Amino acid sequence: MSPIGSASVPVGRKTGLGVVVTAMRRWLILMWTVLVAAGAGGGAALASANHQGKSTLASPEHQFKPIVPLTIVARPNPSTAGARVTVAGRLSAPSPVGATVVLWERPTGANSFRRIATTSTDASGRYRFARVAESQRSWYVTSRGLRSRIVTEQVRAKISLASSDQYPVPGDHVRLIGQVVPSHAGDRVMLQRREGSAWKVVATERLNAGSRFVFQRTLGQPTRFAFRAVLAATAGNLWSHSPPLLLSVSEIHKIKHMVVIMQENRSFDQYFGTFRGATGIPGLAGNPGSEPCIPDPSQTGRCDKPFHDRSDENFGGPHLSHSATVDMNCSNPARDRGCHMNGFAIEASRGGHCTGTNPLCSPCKVVAKSICPDVMGYHTGADIPNYWRYARDYVLQDHMFEPARSWSVPAHLFLVSEWAAKCRSAYKPSSCRSYLGYNDRPAKSQYAWTDITYLLHRSRISWAYYLYKGIEPDCDSNTQVTCQPVRQGPKTPSIWNPLPSFTDVGQDHQKHDVRSLNAFLAAARAGALPAVSWVIPDAAVSEHPPSLVSRGQTYVTGLINAIMQSREWRSTAIFLAWDDWGGFYDQVVPPRVDRNGYGLRVPAMVISPYARRGFIDDQTLSFDAYNKFIEDDFLNGQRLNPATDGRPDSRPDVRESNPRLGDLARDFNFKQRPRPPAILPVCPATDLRPKPSC
Repeated sequence: MSPIGSASVPVGRKTGLGVVVTAMRRWLILMWTVLVAAGAGGGAALASANHQGKSTLASPEHQFKPIVPLTIVARPNPSTAGARVTVAGRLSAPSPVGATVVLWERPTGANSFRRIATTSTDASGRYRFARVAESQRSWYVTSRGLRSRIVTEQVRAKISLASSDQYPVPGDHVRLIGQVVPSHAGDRVMLQRREGSAWKVVATERLNAGSRFVFQRTLGQPTRFAFRAVLAATAGNLWSHSPPLLLSVSEIHKIKHMVVIMQENRSFDQYFGTFRGATGIPGLAGNPGSEPCIPDPSQTGRCDKPFHDRSDENFGGPHLSHSATVDMNCSNPARDRGCHMNGFAIEASRGGHCTGTNPLCSPCKVVAKSICPDVMGYHTGADIPNYWRYARDYVLQDHMFEPARSWSVPAHLFLVSEWAAKCRSAYKPSSCRSYLGYNDRPAKSQYAWTDITYLLHRSRISWAYYLYKGIEPDCDSNTQVTCQPVRQGPKTPSIWNPLPSFTDVGQDHQKHDVRSLNAFLAAARAGALPAVSWVIPDAAVSEHPPSLVSRGQTYVTGLINAIMQSREWRSTAIFLAWDDWGGFYDQVVPPRVDRNGYGLRVPAMVISPYARRGFIDDQTLSFDAYNKFIEDDFLNGQRLNPATDGRPDSRPDVRESNPRLGDLARDFNFKQRPRPPAILPVCPATDLRPKPSC
């Protein structure tokens, strides 16, 4: 049926009986509407069905909203080109169900409406159309001889804007590229930059035949820029702009690949306690203070002093939350006050009732002075020459603390998420509460809170967690007295491989990014390293007692050599650390930043072509600093913050924002020329005994 009273669409002639029927139909609808209006309040407004829709019958005493027999609305309005628009309304008439509703459309520039769709009303007289508007247009509907008002859909053009370099450094020339939809070929598009609260036009370009544009910009001093592309209003669209493009211009973006190599169970003083210039063992290697001598229950009336331990096989002591408390021996443990840092031998002797790799135990089986327990033993540059060479040539961090006072499970959870918790529901981050015990292996746990890969995936930043296939030394449960080592692999959740147990990793379909070590070596050779990599050992090369120190050093050297021999060495930063102290002596009291940590001090280094040479970084650091570096380099400073990441949980703080946490960017000199690789022998000469065989 043609729209009644439409000047744009001809109305067919009707004579005789047809005219009478049409007139009677209109009269009946009009009378029904009057009755409805009267029932709604006696004197309510009445809308006529003429094409102007303005005639009303209203009581001067009561200003009720007119009842319109056929309504129409479009939502959203305005809309963005290409977005779905719902055109809907209601037919108010006797027996409205099943009435045919016709949608008429007039695009911008057209002289008349045309019929484009039909539908039927439901039991309440409602109807709905789904449309896609590329440009501004008008609609109305007709049904049973009625015509609605005209609604005009206002449309904004869809404009994209991207940078040729997502991570520019000062002085970079970048291309800001985009497209306008629908086509506005030949029109001008403006580039605006935000200055304070206002936007300023900084360039204009004409759209090419494909409605695309390119702006060339040189980005100067380190700062954060916000750009957007703007199209002026035309007959077909409203004034339109792209989403803001945020660019952080920083020297840190010279690092395109970040690799975290995580080893196991060594304290800073055990590996670098006699490294000159570092905060090492008092009374040794020129360090201030008196040489410590700590109580040892196995040596009645005597105490244990630090000694040079040339043994390739070390044992350490228990390293759970309770162990950290005993080792620190504080007069006020709740506030970490009056800490003597002298309980290491006591705790090691308590762990002597069991053997093996359980974190409750001291795995040493030989009872002899200065051999078991060996928690006061330390190594020198003659024992671990490659590690000391890296420390001399690059950056040694002498205040890197384990993020939590506990063992491997919490340490690796903090490494990737800055929290350790237990959750009542695997799918509700808000159900999680802080927890450092972890008696269960990760295969039995599901981590509902957010890890750093969630932010990386959302920003389309590549990552991979590389795992050496083999065994992990710690038990399934930290309450077992004896246990057999557990096998680990990329697909198996384990103590050192927590990511497969994170709910968000599964929901993001990212489990395939947990890969084997062979995949890392292949990526390094091919120059295809992801932006962020974690590299995790197996027990044999982990340096986790009683695994050999020499085997771990050989393995780590091989990894670093592979990166240095890659074409991506010039844009890579390697962060090498050990996950917890392993029960070995360390003399620095860890700072308390929240209820979970920090834990005791561990060795850590930075190796990069931009790393400062021979620099000892004394900032307070923990593994949270690695995530902070990731966020500053690849995520425009976004934090793992439950208030902003869309997955609220009850973590006690945002670790990266803690004012005590240092900034790893301090370990780099981005003004220097990239340093060439320094390939080291994987089997260096060493004083370790027995002599290692590679």
